[in-house]
Amino acid sequence: MPPRAAGAVSLSTKKLGKKTVLDTFRQSGSFKCLFPRTTTPDLDAVLLNTAGGVTGGDSFRFSGKAAEGTALTLTTQACERAYKAQPAECGQITNLLTAGAGARLNWLPQETILFNGSALDRRLRIDIAPDAEMLMVEPLIFGRAAMGETLTNIRLRDRIEIRRAGTPVFLDAIRFSGDWHKHLSRPHIANDAGAMALIVFASKAAEGHLDSVRQLLPEDAGATLLGSDLLVTRVLAENSFTLRRTLIPVLRKLNKDTLPRCWML
Repeated sequence: MPPRAAGAVSLSTKKLGKKTVLDTFRQSGSFKCLFPRTTTPDLDAVLLNTAGGVTGGDSFRFSGKAAEGTALTLTTQACERAYKAQPAECGQITNLLTAGAGARLNWLPQETILFNGSALDRRLRIDIAPDAEMLMVEPLIFGRAAMGETLTNIRLRDRIEIRRAGTPVFLDAIRFSGDWHKHLSRPHIANDAGAMALIVFASKAAEGHLDSVRQLLPEDAGATLLGSDLLVTRVLAENSFTLRRTLIPVLRKLNKDTLPRCWML
């Protein structure tokens, strides 16, 4: 059996004067974290999979906590890649995030690219305090369009759960096995889209952003409120370039006109 990649990163923040700084930090295996310099008092962290991707049998786990009154932005150095897996194997990615009282948490990973034959089980759980703010995005790319790849055989389980003060406020789950391209090519499902993304913004200011976000969206995207403090946006796109062209202005709008540097390279 070929070697398998595994890694874990955990971190938490604390206040130091007006700045957000690291409180605890641990990393192991082929999962690393970098901390670029910023000109703001917030803390940015960049996750890096040194194995180069995820295949069957791989396991990666991240735990991040924005403590009371802190501001933490999490992103990835590059797109994640889910490679072809053996029939009985599946790659595992688990992300557990927490935002304390008055904290701001941004979960802004770059795209995950699904390769034909990939098998991925990904879980994201976010727990936020009643007065915390949270912005998250999860973009998915369906194959390598430049190489003419179509996803005729994949296994995907993807679950996103958001809780506020312990109460579930949002749940999104995908469970699929088979011909992904054929499934998404149906007009009433995805009309042959090559990429999609989910954006969730949890904030007392969410309702005030609804109209301005809708003005930034193309016809194959939509935004709605699930309560006055939860704005949900879904985007379908022809390819990764078109998807990113939609995502960047929306994310900047919801994040005080800024994005991690990795997104702009």
